Amino acid sequence: MSIRFSALLSFVLIYTFSFAGEGMWLPFLLKSMNEAEMKSMGMKMNAEDIYSVNQGSLKDAIVHFGGFCTAEVISDKGLILTNHHCGYDAIQSHSTLESNYLKEGYWAERMSDEKPNQGLYATFIVRIEDVTSKVTSGVDAGMTAKERQSMIDVNIARLLASIPKEAYQEASIKPFFEGNDFYMFVTETYRDVRLVGAPPESIGKFGADTDNWVWPRHTGDFSLFRIYAGPDNKPAEYSPDNKPLKPRHFLPISLDGIDEGDFTLVFGFPGKTNQYLPAVAVDQIARVIDPARIGVRDISLGIMDRRMRENEDNRLALAVKYASLANSWKKWIGEAQGLISTGAVENIQAEEKKFMMDLQKNKTNNATYGEILPKLNQLYKEIEPYAYNRTIIAEAIGGSNIEVFKLTQYAERLIRSFKESGNQGYTQMSSRVLAQLDDFYDGYRPEVDREVFVALTAHLKEKLSNEFYPSILATVGPNLLKNIYDESIWASKEKLIEHINQGGGALTSFLEQDAAFQIYMELKNVMDQKLSPSYNVINDQIQFLLTQYMTALKTTYPDQRFWPDANNTMRVTYGQVEEYEPRDGVEYKTQTYLDGVMEKYVPGDYEFDVHPKLIQLYNEKDYGPYAENGKLPVCFIASNHTTGGNSGSPAIDAYGNLIGINFDRVWEGTMSDLYYDRSICRNIMVDIRYVLFVVDKFAGASHLVEEMKLVHPKA
Repeated sequence: MSIRFSALLSFVLIYTFSFAGEGMWLPFLLKSMNEAEMKSMGMKMNAEDIYSVNQGSLKDAIVHFGGFCTAEVISDKGLILTNHHCGYDAIQSHSTLESNYLKEGYWAERMSDEKPNQGLYATFIVRIEDVTSKVTSGVDAGMTAKERQSMIDVNIARLLASIPKEAYQEASIKPFFEGNDFYMFVTETYRDVRLVGAPPESIGKFGADTDNWVWPRHTGDFSLFRIYAGPDNKPAEYSPDNKPLKPRHFLPISLDGIDEGDFTLVFGFPGKTNQYLPAVAVDQIARVIDPARIGVRDISLGIMDRRMRENEDNRLALAVKYASLANSWKKWIGEAQGLISTGAVENIQAEEKKFMMDLQKNKTNNATYGEILPKLNQLYKEIEPYAYNRTIIAEAIGGSNIEVFKLTQYAERLIRSFKESGNQGYTQMSSRVLAQLDDFYDGYRPEVDREVFVALTAHLKEKLSNEFYPSILATVGPNLLKNIYDESIWASKEKLIEHINQGGGALTSFLEQDAAFQIYMELKNVMDQKLSPSYNVINDQIQFLLTQYMTALKTTYPDQRFWPDANNTMRVTYGQVEEYEPRDGVEYKTQTYLDGVMEKYVPGDYEFDVHPKLIQLYNEKDYGPYAENGKLPVCFIASNHTTGGNSGSPAIDAYGNLIGINFDRVWEGTMSDLYYDRSICRNIMVDIRYVLFVVDKFAGASHLVEEMKLVHPKA
């Protein structure tokens, strides 16, 4: 079957059934919704083995790592595995020019060498419950959106105050299906998480930004941490007296590798998807929003890349900022191209046409829901100019594009605290700001930021609509730049601290004359006064209609298996090891090997350099028990539906054993947050055999491998 025909067929039938591989499913509903299909795809476990509240199950080995990634427990001593890029900040925080763990790697020889990480935590899910009926009690169809939300908020507060849980546990209630369903999550969070091991960047970040979102991939994207608990094995703040966690379950590790068609399960905390958007919204993202974001980051990333290649100091200082900006930038490029190449908008329009025809078969449903899509189409057209201009300004003043604006944001919070809460509020806010300045200035390179500032203010003049362009940007010139970057309070940490310590009144008066602060506030005022009011009014109407649209879909197709959009809660996604054909004449296989690392090797290049020890092991073919037919596996792909937050998620085989670590998606399929097409959507995983090889043979940390349980399920 051709890729085009397969994609078209999937969308003609989407309201009849979901294709295997699509969806991010709630683990406590697998028994009723997914178990039969999963077994038909090769799974040997039962749903109870994956999620159980009565016995140890796979869910008890899965942790939310820092709230932004996933990790998995791989020993009975609380050893956890996640991605190198998930542990990157922690690794960098322990690095100096003299002991550069990013460049050389780090391996704790004993537990006393494992490094604490302030603020890093690991959260386990204890149980999940459907509380929809309790949360929506008293809600009726005649309520306005505000009245409905008010009633829901009251019910949630009452529920959270009454649910049974231990003192060290927490509970939260999250909305699903655009606020139609609600589920409660009871969790346990451990706040003593220590760095155990990390490969050098030449392994953990091999290919860096060039290979990001790309297959074939050769990146050993992993790092090791350990969870510590109090004497009672319960959550505790950091203490040198804490002991390694004794988990309810940990993942055995398979040495048998993967074959085409093998069942794969990815367990984790995916961040956000929007699979039920109307065609007009998807078109706006592909045609307007993504290109606007990409245009800003094209400029700042180009400047940063050139500066990072100038010297090692710049590279170390800018590495995290660059990686953070580049990750989304490249994803947006692939997303926009994928939506266009798969005909996403046209296929969703075909779905909507079928939906409208099916809706008309029921007079009551048609009267209730028949105007939703036409109204949404109109509202998205109305919101487009506001969304476009907001996107460009948000990129310029937010994130890490123009970094001096991060400092002006700190100052703006200080002034606001002073005006709202006087000296007491100012003192409280200043203590928070001062605590963040060390990290900021350690990596701040004003000469780089100056160049980005000049380029992006010119970009704003070119791209912003006239009515949203602040005239102050026309004053940017050499004298102003000298003032901002050489002579102003932002030029050094010491200058800024001095002015903060003078108090709220003095800082307020001083900043009224500061050029950088004035420019920031002008841009912010355009956002707050000219763009956001109109945008928010329209967006509130859109969100209300999207909730109704989800209700309409579930009402019109009661036998359809719907899965809820990702919202940073625990999910299971399942698929198979599969090749794919991204375009005519190109076929990608499922596995890469160390041979490919050597083929990409560029001596001295920060993206494709290879460590001498790895070259030696390759030349000697010293792979230990981790080779396959004389070759060392590095990465593989499968058809699991993943997104951001699934970084670090375990790739689990049909028997419940660890076979890899999820860390990316293929570029052609990054549009899967909005539109899933199994023919080209693939997730990328580090083969667990490469992880073990690096830990054992490369790092000589065999004591860590000895903690793990290695198995041969296929044998």
